[in-house]
Amino acid sequence: MFSSLRGKQIVLAGGTGGLGSETARLLAAEGATVVAGYLNNANAAEALSEIAKTVAADLTSSPDRKRLLDAAPDLYALVVFTGDPARAADPAALEGAMRRSFELNFLGPVLLAREAAERMRVSGTPGAIVLIGTMQAVAVFSGSTAYASQKSALISAARVLAKECRGANIRVNVVCPGVNRAGMALASIASGKYDRYLNEGAIPRFGEALDVARAVRFFLEPDNYTTGQVLTVDGGLTL
Repeated sequence: MFSSLRGKQIVLAGGTGGLGSETARLLAAEGATVVAGYLNNANAAEALSEIAKTVAADLTSSPDRKRLLDAAPDLYALVVFTGDPARAADPAALEGAMRRSFELNFLGPVLLAREAAERMRVSGTPGAIVLIGTMQAVAVFSGSTAYASQKSALISAARVLAKECRGANIRVNVVCPGVNRAGMALASIASGKYDRYLNEGAIPRFGEALDVARAVRFFLEPDNYTTGQVLTVDGGLTL
């Protein structure tokens, strides 16, 4: 078991969801002090309360973002799992989906990341920030305009922040999950949308939450030499 994160304070925005909760368990097992933010699912937060401090926070709210970061006064790292699938089957619903996607998939996460980076900079803490994108941000999927466009913008904003933070030794990276048996992808798996990739042998299996958690953990290693990068965890699906 690793011990390099023991005692380090790590905030997981959206940390009570499928991907976030698995990451919380992985980090807590290593001895990290985990703060898990959540929006509506109080039951999921309660289930995680034995290993993490849980904080209700809407990332589109400045006071909520402050409260979430205040829960980790010696902040070492931030991971942002929050997002919205922003699906719009009806063309008439696309505008609303795009506005919602901008708020939840781009604006809130980027503002939180920049505010966390500023806290690290002021405190002189070498730290790490990981944003969660999607395979749809690095490959073209029909019908993903509202969702993928803002996740692509998230990647761009993360790289800008990584460049701005080089002198402060704050690393900023992005993990882009593929089809995972957790979180938003569950509905797509249940519908059979991605079965053909299994049937054709393009991927050996659907992803698990732990696959993403391990990728996040890689970027959180204190002596990690990687910043401004995107790691796609999709079993090769986007190939």
